[in-house]
Amino acid sequence: MSAQPDAPLKLWYTQPAKQWVEALPVGNGRLGAMVFGNPVQEVIQLNENTVWAGQPNRNDNPRAREALPEVRKLIFEDKYEEAQKLVNDRFISKTSQGMPYETVGNLKLSFEDHENYTGYYRELDLEKAVATSRYQVNGVNYKTEVFSSSPDQVIVVRITADKPRSISFSATMDRPANAIVSSQGNDALILAGRTADFEGVQGGVQFQAKTKIQAKGGTVKASEGSLQVEQADEVTIYVSIASNFNSYKDIGGDAAARADAYLQKALKKDIQVVYKEHVADFNRYFDRVNFSLGETGAVNLPTDQRIEQFKNGQDLGLVALYFQFGRYLLISSSRPGGQPANLQGIWNDQLTPAWDSKYTVNINTEMNYWPSEITNLTELNEPLVQMIRELSQSGRQTARDMYGAQGWMLHHNTDIWRINGPVDGAFWGMWPMGGAWLSQHAYEKYAFSGDKAYLASVYPILKEASKFYLDFLVEEPEHQWLVVAPSVSPENAPTAHPGSSISAGTTMDNQLVFDLFTKTIKAAELLGTDKELVADMKASLKKLPPMQVGRWGQLQEWMHDWDNPQDHHRHVSHLYGLYPSNQISPYRTPKLFDAARTSLLARGDESTGWSMGWKVNLWARLLDGNHAFKLIQDQLSPSIQPDGKQKGGTYPNLFDAHPPFQIDGNFGCTAGIAEMLLQSQDGAIHLLPALPDAWEEGSISGLKARGGFEVDIKWADNQPEDVTIRSALGGNCRIRSFFPLAGKGLKKAKGANPNPLYQVPKIKEPLVSGDADLKNLALKKVYEYDLATSPGNIYVLKTGRK
Repeated sequence: MSAQPDAPLKLWYTQPAKQWVEALPVGNGRLGAMVFGNPVQEVIQLNENTVWAGQPNRNDNPRAREALPEVRKLIFEDKYEEAQKLVNDRFISKTSQGMPYETVGNLKLSFEDHENYTGYYRELDLEKAVATSRYQVNGVNYKTEVFSSSPDQVIVVRITADKPRSISFSATMDRPANAIVSSQGNDALILAGRTADFEGVQGGVQFQAKTKIQAKGGTVKASEGSLQVEQADEVTIYVSIASNFNSYKDIGGDAAARADAYLQKALKKDIQVVYKEHVADFNRYFDRVNFSLGETGAVNLPTDQRIEQFKNGQDLGLVALYFQFGRYLLISSSRPGGQPANLQGIWNDQLTPAWDSKYTVNINTEMNYWPSEITNLTELNEPLVQMIRELSQSGRQTARDMYGAQGWMLHHNTDIWRINGPVDGAFWGMWPMGGAWLSQHAYEKYAFSGDKAYLASVYPILKEASKFYLDFLVEEPEHQWLVVAPSVSPENAPTAHPGSSISAGTTMDNQLVFDLFTKTIKAAELLGTDKELVADMKASLKKLPPMQVGRWGQLQEWMHDWDNPQDHHRHVSHLYGLYPSNQISPYRTPKLFDAARTSLLARGDESTGWSMGWKVNLWARLLDGNHAFKLIQDQLSPSIQPDGKQKGGTYPNLFDAHPPFQIDGNFGCTAGIAEMLLQSQDGAIHLLPALPDAWEEGSISGLKARGGFEVDIKWADNQPEDVTIRSALGGNCRIRSFFPLAGKGLKKAKGANPNPLYQVPKIKEPLVSGDADLKNLALKKVYEYDLATSPGNIYVLKTGRK
């Protein structure tokens, strides 16, 4: 073994990356880089989060408005294929289907005399946000460090050697298309380009990447679009990237001036100051949460080997590493003032990546932000909230022109230009619920913080989204329920009409409208406004379809009992009510809770990476830690098989595999691990609600709970030992535990101690017959306590065990 890490929070390897999914990501929210760590031909692949194809455009299809009554008529006559055909013709966009997120290009460093290197080691230090490679050539020890600085808005590459005059290499830049590389003076390269035309929309984003080399000792020379460094003692490379993007409506900026301004600002500082400020900036987010499940000898294995062996042993340290890697990725890809993390965060090496690396809002974009509040990264929500604000503006025209409705709406996909129209065909795209789901995130940020000024700022988003559904809901003929029509249950179709997904009143739609109206009502009442609108929403809530238990004990995915127990589709959209929502509860809705478990068992565990991440959260909400951990084990299995084929799981660099790479699986699993340890959605802070048997002892600090609480938990023998709760807002804090607690100010909650609670048994097969009611479940006691808290105070609790 050539080297070993000196801290547990590192990804490390004993060979350079050969594939992109082996390279290591760094980012500052705006600038991203994938670092290969190759001693001979180093590749640093570059991204900037506003470099998207196309330019400001709209993609609404106004012909939908006239066709809407006929489509609804066909649906209610059970003519689903005809309805889908009409939607394809009259609703789906005839212009843009959304623009792709593009790579900026590559910085390449060629070390011609380094072919016979030895002692190779590379790592990504999650605590410092620095990618490092080390090796020896002819008795000289070389080290390359790469980081993306948020304070200085540049990517920095620092190359050092332990002997003077030992560093010689050439530097070039390239891009797959639409770019020109030139040298500037003797020590700089400029890659200037324009993004692509796509689907009839002309590329209008101009960008510039500027590379500046500073060498101590030796020389730097320019020659035909490349730079040559000879016999330097130490080299620092600054990469500054900028575009002409001002907003989704304006691309009138000056890319060259911006890139140069970032660069000149960084050059005024000593490199050690740049480095220290970068680390300090990153630590102010990352250090808020610490998590340990203990360590084994597996920490001495390279990360790719740990992934390969994870299912064979008890390498619980890899779980903690993967959890913190998810937080690392969110800090690195979503910062205030920038764009939200897309399907690949900010890391993409192509001009037309899979699914264009857009914002898919029928699960994926939302999943990116599931860890943001609970893992203490609330500021990183700002880019998502800003995008929702912008979509609520651009979506007004879509609501009006396509559906004749007030308010704003969004279908299942959008991009940097904030398109709102339906894309990709009716089977996938006829889902008018994007605004309803995104509005939940705007409200949830308030639920954790209690900040009424913030709530007032996002209330117009909730209000206008609600007004759309008040106009759009239609009465179905059988029960006279108010339903969303046309729509789909993302991206699935019932066996009753497998060629068409088009439906009315799908369970997920009903759940989303319920949440939107309920939270908008709550916000309006807190802010003392819109009494008439509140009354309208309350009236409509009473007419929404209820969640229904089907013939084999499942939670129905559709308004009709169409579910197939052999359906293993990756989307489990009807379980939105269990997670991330809280409409299904072991306390309030035990039969629906049982039905959700039956549905999830039938759907199966094996799936794409992001879907496994969702299921970790669902099993955590089902209070089954062992099953949740089984999904984590599935997630942390190698995606790349010995025959080269790929499946859902994890790439060598810990990226999630759909396949291909999608970052949502990383974020979903990180959120799921947090949900296993702390839940606060159901009127109380539940301590260790889904702790697996294998996680016998451990600790986590800094998790956030709704109501303005921060929680630390230390546990042993699978039960809490020490609990610390910090209150930001004060007020009553209700605490749930499977074990009795003791502490100053803690008193038993009235009428709630003990309380019968589900403990999900180990059932291998889904229930396909019978009533699937409480008799199938074991009961376990839960203890509930009330703690009167004051703002700023800290409360320490102990278990009552001997």
